[in-house]
Amino acid sequence: MNSPALPSPTLVADTDSLAQLVHALASDPIVAVDTESNSLHAYRERVCLIQFSTSAADYIVDPIRVPDLTALAPFFANPAQQKVFHAAEYDLLCLRRDYHFAFTNIFDTMSAARTLGWPQVGLAAILDTHFGVTMNKKYQRADWKRRPLTPEQLDYARLDTHYLVALRDKQIQALTEAGRSREAQEEFERLARVRASTDNTGPDPAAFWRVKGARELSPVQAAVLQTLFAYREQQAERIDRPPFKVMGEATLMEIVRRAPRRIEDLQTVPGMTPDQTQRYAHGVLQAIEQGLHAPSQHAPRVERESDEVRDRYDRLHTWRKERARARGVESDVILPRTTLWDLARRPPRSQDDLAQIADFGPWRRDTYGAEILALLSRAAPPTIGPEV
Repeated sequence: MNSPALPSPTLVADTDSLAQLVHALASDPIVAVDTESNSLHAYRERVCLIQFSTSAADYIVDPIRVPDLTALAPFFANPAQQKVFHAAEYDLLCLRRDYHFAFTNIFDTMSAARTLGWPQVGLAAILDTHFGVTMNKKYQRADWKRRPLTPEQLDYARLDTHYLVALRDKQIQALTEAGRSREAQEEFERLARVRASTDNTGPDPAAFWRVKGARELSPVQAAVLQTLFAYREQQAERIDRPPFKVMGEATLMEIVRRAPRRIEDLQTVPGMTPDQTQRYAHGVLQAIEQGLHAPSQHAPRVERESDEVRDRYDRLHTWRKERARARGVESDVILPRTTLWDLARRPPRSQDDLAQIADFGPWRRDTYGAEILALLSRAAPPTIGPEV
């Protein structure tokens, strides 16, 4: 890791040091924040570290040793303190899921980089370009729940936040010069509102239909996939590992297609390792037998959008792509995909109608409202003019 020598971060691993951190954060109007989770190493991921950087110091909170982080809730909800993240959405979802925090006054340096059309928006690339810091990618896939944490892990984790406030300052200047401050702020406010699409309170009995190729199976094969999928989930939960580390989806599908009835047949399935056979053969064969005698499964019908909705969406999608190409940014910087669908399903006829569209805030209404109203009125496609 090529970076200037920095003071060691402060590890927050007990209630007393957490109280000291809360006191330190309260006096700083701008604080950088990041998290590390263990999604690649556990059945149910959890936040394993929370990093904070103020103008004076770097802090690393260990939620494994300090599970009650209620004292941090006022900081995250305080509108007078700006919380600076890089790629905020995942961190906010994880913190909301594990600790039920509410968020206000977010600044996302990756979102700002995308709004500005920077060619590289990953943190490692930005730190290298703007601060001459090279991050060691070795720890990107680390199991952050394992203890003890090494000094190298702590240093890596600290770098995720140490430069964010300085980066934010650079980006605020760039956004101001480019006339993009209102646009960026509108996106930050959207990120603070994001909620998970599911509540993760329990297994989804229909989740097996999301396996690639599941809808192409016969009803009997689908029933076998359902029981195999449930068995894999049970084993993953039992050993606290992600399901893909028990058995990959391609292997599941191959087992379903072959429906082996003996261990010898299971050993010949592509992707089935000797270790997997030794651990799971009897359970897999029992699941196959159970599936073959279970009621047939028919894929749930997917509600098809009407031709009118599809037509509106296609026109909006083309317009968004042209807008993004002209500006040199990714398409979803112009409008999120969910907003395109909302516009297509509930076509607005006025500026007041536009105000009811999800994530279509004042800046977007001022900038794109007239074009979109014209586009959806079935008039001739509007000429794309300059943004304000």
